[in-house]
Amino acid sequence: MRVYIYTALIVLYVISNFTSGMILHFSIGIMATIALILSFFYAKGLYLVSGIIFFMSGILLLIYNNAPWYTFLLHFEQMLGLLSLFLVLPFINSLIRFGRYDKNLNLLLQDQVTSLTKLYRRSYVVCHFLGLFLNIATLPLLTNSLKGALQQFPDKTQNKFYTQNLLRAYALCLTWSPMEVMVSTTIDITRVHYYKIFPILISLAILTICFDWILSAFKYKNTHFLIENQQKINSKKVYKKILQLLCMLLIFTLAASGLQHFLNKGFLFSVVLLIIPFSIIWTLFIGGVKRYFIITIPHWKKRTEGLSNYFFMFLSAGFFVEMLSLSGLLSFLKPVFSLASEKALLFYLIIGAYFLVTSLIGFHPLISLTFLAELLQPILPIVDPIPLAIVLISCSLSTVMYSPYNLSVSILASQLTMNPFQLGRWNIGFAIFYMLLSICTAHILGYFL
Repeated sequence: MRVYIYTALIVLYVISNFTSGMILHFSIGIMATIALILSFFYAKGLYLVSGIIFFMSGILLLIYNNAPWYTFLLHFEQMLGLLSLFLVLPFINSLIRFGRYDKNLNLLLQDQVTSLTKLYRRSYVVCHFLGLFLNIATLPLLTNSLKGALQQFPDKTQNKFYTQNLLRAYALCLTWSPMEVMVSTTIDITRVHYYKIFPILISLAILTICFDWILSAFKYKNTHFLIENQQKINSKKVYKKILQLLCMLLIFTLAASGLQHFLNKGFLFSVVLLIIPFSIIWTLFIGGVKRYFIITIPHWKKRTEGLSNYFFMFLSAGFFVEMLSLSGLLSFLKPVFSLASEKALLFYLIIGAYFLVTSLIGFHPLISLTFLAELLQPILPIVDPIPLAIVLISCSLSTVMYSPYNLSVSILASQLTMNPFQLGRWNIGFAIFYMLLSICTAHILGYFL
């Protein structure tokens, strides 16, 4: 039931991007309301609590705005782009498993590893590239892969290794991934082209990774060990698969950018439209389309049924954000950002502080970004879009490393049976360093643009 309702809602949203009409918008509102009610009964934990708070706040704002009751149905489209991405991501996740790209990357973890420093760097690389396609599923996959190698070390050493290695690598890969919703949403807000910010984002990621590797060399100095029953690998086959994976990422990025330019509908929407046909075409290239669908369809249904948390929280949040925007209650903050925008460095630091605070009080970074977009709307035409995009992406995605309310931290905490606040404490300093590095880079770029 949930699969059909969620899919129907997203299909209507996609259609609405090519045609308009009140009947279609009301149909989306009705379907969104049904999806919201249905997901309420399956949502759990922070998602349920947050969703209820957002929805009730939105209802109060609807009354405050003195809007006709039926307009309630017209304010659920704010977050449908994100939910569309969640709906189609299993198709490319399955492609990674089908092509055995994940298996070949994991083989690299076992190849001639003799120290914790070397394992740290090796798993960093594997996590970085797996995270581009497997997304959050990367964390439990690599946690299980690393257990055999790390079991000889004390629990605290193991847990800090998992936290600092996997969460940092995963967060940094998201900062330049064209399929990451924070990246595509930022591109849509600032109206910059992905190819213009990609070299800066990837350079920041590489610089930050090098810094972390230097830290790890001091941290894990003289921690040598041997992995028993180490599997021999066919280096030629493994590197061929990795090269194929990199080519796939490059082609997908170019295709998404081209589709964005052709349709002029936004980068996120272009990614959503492209994922399914691209996955099918790539499967034709590597062979076995029928087997791909046999694997993918059950996986997609299972993942879609598991989206209730997201549908409940983000539909509620989208409704609340639109009501808040219409109410004008945040108008007093707009002059603050307008004044700060006259001094670029202060402006970027305020944005960084905003994401830091909101992430620690329970806001998902996408919701924080959506609020911020409303506040920045009056000054977007006068600020440099490329430095602003760098700051928004870096500061919003740094929360992946430390926020106890972020899904990445929650999942790893569950895997390690630890308090997510403890995991966040091990990473928050490094996350702030990355934010400051990005802010300084953006500020320097402002002088050359």
